Amino acid sequence: MEPHIDATPVPPLDAVPPPRPRSQPQPPTVHTTSTADRGSFCLAVCSCGWKGPARRSRDLARKDATGHGATQTAETTEPAETT
Repeated sequence: MEPHIDATPVPPLDAVPPPRPRSQPQPPTVHTTSTADRGSFCLAVCSCGWKGPARRSRDLARKDATGHGATQTAETTEPAETT
């Protein structure tokens, strides 16, 4: 049998670093809201996964989205309580 001279040498197994564990995706810190039409209804949606109630009025859906954004901003900007 002839040796394979064209073969690519393989590094030893201990020379290859182990794969890094996959981290869980972090939810976005910025809440980007918009509206989505579903038939004759409109609902507010956010980049964090939040969905508002279905409304027939786009204006009410926009108000829901604005309210969600304001609530989330207020929660993240409040100073922590010190005791």
